Parts: sequence; structure tokens; C-alpha cells
Amino acid sequence: MADVIKKATRESYGEALCELGEEYPNLVVLDADLAAATKTGMFKKKFPDRFFDCGIAEADMMGVAAGMAATGKLVFASSFAMFAAGRAFEIIRNSIGYPHLNVKIGATHAGISVGEDGATHQCCEDIALMRVIPGMTVINPADHYEAKAAVRAAAQLDGPVYLRLGRLAVPAFHDASYQFQLGKGELLTEGSDVSIVATGLMVGEALAAAELLKNQGISARVINLHTIKPLDEEILAAAARETGVIVTVEEHNIIGGMGGAVCEALAGICPVPVVRVGVNDRFGMSGPAKELLQVFGLCAENIVEKAKYALTLKK
Repeated sequence: MADVIKKATRESYGEALCELGEEYPNLVVLDADLAAATKTGMFKKKFPDRFFDCGIAEADMMGVAAGMAATGKLVFASSFAMFAAGRAFEIIRNSIGYPHLNVKIGATHAGISVGEDGATHQCCEDIALMRVIPGMTVINPADHYEAKAAVRAAAQLDGPVYLRLGRLAVPAFHDASYQFQLGKGELLTEGSDVSIVATGLMVGEALAAAELLKNQGISARVINLHTIKPLDEEILAAAARETGVIVTVEEHNIIGGMGGAVCEALAGICPVPVVRVGVNDRFGMSGPAKELLQVFGLCAENIVEKAKYALTLKK
């Protein structure tokens, strides 16, 4: 059996940019003085004349990205999620979203798993911010293969894309044959008792939770919702109909995140109880990433408990 690849999706992002650079001569990469951390430094090394360090000026970087895109460039602009989505929000909204420019935002270091950098850098609000921008596609890949495929899909899409990427290395559950479908959720396990809808880093934990539940005689359907906008309402409605209850799992504030998006969708097409697992409207704290995930309940054991609670809500 082949060894399981364990990589951070930010690293997969850097690798994908290098591959795409060979195929798209109009592709340029911008960074805000964080190329070593965002892994855009890989692209800089390979294509130095198509890499631009805009310094610690994220809003300016997004303005430059908009200008380049307006001239026909395929632009990837990168920084930490806190700065890309947070500090530069107004420029993204008005200069990229409003004219629907071909800018891809590679936002790394999202969520609690930023770890020791602490609350100021642990962005758990970016999905909420980005999904309310009209025409913005929001993608949150879960492992190495999905991240590389998602970056490629973003490059092929005409219009703004927000790519949410992580710092923490995670085991891959896909392989090189994986085919990414933009806007389509991925059914990972069949189940009839409860549906677990997860995104990003939490997909691996959801799969682990499903195994624990199986050992307790509970059948869990696991869905990987890698595209948060546009949302796959078809797969969500099917899950709601088949299991009658849903647990959403994300490394993001439960307010405005993927769980909120799922609730909004199901309210109109197939209302069922939804239990949201995520950051419960609080700021993060400094500490080792894996320990923080446990503290915040972003782990398989807590998903199991929430799934069992969700079963009590079924009609």
C-alpha cells in the first residue's frame, strides 16, 4: 500500500502555481511579503519575472491585482487569510468583485490551526466575508490532491475566486486520480442515520468520526463540501431526505460560515435539524495547532458527541 501523503494545502497551492505557470504564460503571482509562508516562493523561484512582492500592504496588493487582471492577466494574489480577507475586504469587494475581475485570492493560514500565531492571525471569519460578495466563488480544499485540483479549477474559471488554505499538514484521503468538480459536494461515505457535512481541515476529522460512530452502531453519511459558494444544494437535500438530520463541521465561526450556508439552503428546500460544529463565536488563542483543535472541539470525538445529540432531534 502506498504511503499516505501528508501536506499542508498551502504547500499544495505553491506546487500548483508552478505547474500552472508552465501552461498559462499570462499567469502572475502577487504576495504581501509572506512568500515563504504562503509558498508562493516556489513560483518566484521558477518564474521570477512574473512574481511581484507588494510588501506588507494587502489592500494595495489587491488593487494591483485588479489592475493587472483588467489588462488580461490571470492573477493569483496571496497572503494570510486574516489579511487577505480581512484587511483588504473593501478593495476586494469594490475593485475585484464589483467589476468581476479574474483575480484568485490564495488565502493561507486560515482558522484556529494557525496555532502559536494566536487570535490576531487565526481567521475564522473569512468564509462569511467572502461568500457575501456577489459573484465570488469560495473554495476550501481538504487535502493535497484536492487543493492542487482546486487551484487548477480556479485558474480555469473566469472571475474572482477565494481559495482558503491551511498551515497545518494533513493526511490526504484522495489520490492522484481525483477529479475536482466546482460547485459539487463529494459523497465520501454512505450512511442512513446522520449526515456529516464538513469542509477543509475538518473533512479528515469527519471521516474519523464516522468510523467511531460505526463502531457504536451508528451509520454516518460524510459529505465533503469543498465549494462553499456556489453551494451544492442537490447533495445537501438528498442527505437531509435520507438521514433526516445534519451535522456541519468547519474550522470557522459557526456564524456566517459553511454551517450557516447549509442552514440557509436547507431552510428553503428540505428543512431538517442542523447541528453546527465550529468555533462558537469567540476568538482563538495561542498554542500548538493540534491541541487548539481539541480545545475548540474541532476533533472527531466532539463530532461524534454532536452527531449523537443530533439523532435526538430527529422527528
